[in-house]
Amino acid sequence: MSEAGRVRVLIVDDNALFREGLAALLSQRPDIAVVGSAASGEEAVRRAPVLRPHVVLMDVAMAGIGGVEATRRLLAAYPSAAVCMLTVSEQESDLFAAVRAGARGYLLKSVCLADLARAIHTLAKGGALVTPHLARELLTAFQRLSAPVAESGTERLTARERQILGLVGRGLSNQDIAARLCITENTVKVHLRNILDKLHVHSRAHAAAIAARAGLTGPIRPLDKNTAEGQPPT
Repeated sequence: MSEAGRVRVLIVDDNALFREGLAALLSQRPDIAVVGSAASGEEAVRRAPVLRPHVVLMDVAMAGIGGVEATRRLLAAYPSAAVCMLTVSEQESDLFAAVRAGARGYLLKSVCLADLARAIHTLAKGGALVTPHLARELLTAFQRLSAPVAESGTERLTARERQILGLVGRGLSNQDIAARLCITENTVKVHLRNILDKLHVHSRAHAAAIAARAGLTGPIRPLDKNTAEGQPPT
């Protein structure tokens, strides 16, 4: 089969052994052409417009900008690609962050080669797919999102709680939120417990979905001390 009839794939992973091994396995298939690989998100963003892949297999946890931010930037530079996260992470927060960044697929690295090849063709044809048990979590979160209390609950949050909820919605970890806001990680955890209680939800993923729906995932606004604690500014 000529390259014109094959699905063009770019592999992005900071583990050289995995990256090269997967490239070798996929290259044995007559219906897939591995057009390149990248060891970082930054490299993937630079190379995608040149390599013109149909499908990008992207790791989540990488040094530098990481897979989620790399997905966002790559699609801004080369929007015709279909990005599929290929990761060991089963965290709901990673799944939601990837979907918000524009990923059309989310698969675990335990997937067999035949299933991965089928997924690549599905993505190349405009489809989307998620590892089955994570797909259930995704559906459950969006079903819960339809509850009236979840839609209006952000009004009960303080300004600081809304700010933290917005960062959760952008996929940041507690450690990242603490560093961004110059507070301790324990303080972030206390705020998160209060947020979940006020929203009447039980998972970080559900809270992240509410943040996205409420429009809290935009640019971070600085808060003065009074506003951060939910008091009107003097």
